[in-house]
Amino acid sequence: SASEPHPALLIFHGYSASAGDWTDKLGYAAMGYTVAAIDCRGQGGLSEDVGGVVGNTHRGHIIRGLDGPTEKMLFRRIFLDTAQLARIVMAMPDVDADRVGATGGSQGGALTLLVSALRPGKVRAAAAGAPYLCSMMDAAALTHSYPYQEINEYLRLNPDDEPVVRDVLAYFDIQNFAGHVQCPIIVNIGLQDDVCPPETGFAVFREIGSAERRLYPYEKCAHDAGSGAGHGAVVDEFLATHLRPEPGPPARPTA
Repeated sequence: SASEPHPALLIFHGYSASAGDWTDKLGYAAMGYTVAAIDCRGQGGLSEDVGGVVGNTHRGHIIRGLDGPTEKMLFRRIFLDTAQLARIVMAMPDVDADRVGATGGSQGGALTLLVSALRPGKVRAAAAGAPYLCSMMDAAALTHSYPYQEINEYLRLNPDDEPVVRDVLAYFDIQNFAGHVQCPIIVNIGLQDDVCPPETGFAVFREIGSAERRLYPYEKCAHDAGSGAGHGAVVDEFLATHLRPEPGPPARPTA
């Protein structure tokens, strides 16, 4: 019933996008979930990046902070925001902390893997699509599409910095977090993806620590990774199986 704690779903958006409008989440709310979607700071939503890093940002966030100390990297802050969102939602009195899941695509897929790794035993199911931030230096060598092209362009301007860039990005490479993921998880990739190369998707999937994992490779799909080929229904069924939402009556609109 609506008076009892119910499952929650953490939703993460793609690079440079936003959490979107609340109306986009009504489908999940109708299924019985509390829904929490974060605006990654400084990207397409309302959450601002207040700065504090040294040097240029050239094009985007993947290199933001490379000229300063590692703890000033923008993605460190985004990662901490992600973990904080999970803590806040799990502490809500109307949320069943044992039924919290995560989902997202591209950057959202990376953050889904991340929050599952940072909150092992707490995030109970995860669905990550076309995950970004995986094997970043390899990805930059495999594609010249953005946003990984930001790394290539930075290194063209700073060719002697490649060893440092490699070491710093390793701190934020989802490949190095995946072994801590313990919850049931599904990952979908597009085999024609030139944004997040499928090689990096296969690599991060192999590192996932969960014994209950499944990979969905879509042969004729690019960065959509099957979202236009019916994978959304796969995600919904998977999450419902593990989080057991109970659909309730429509909420009464409030002024």
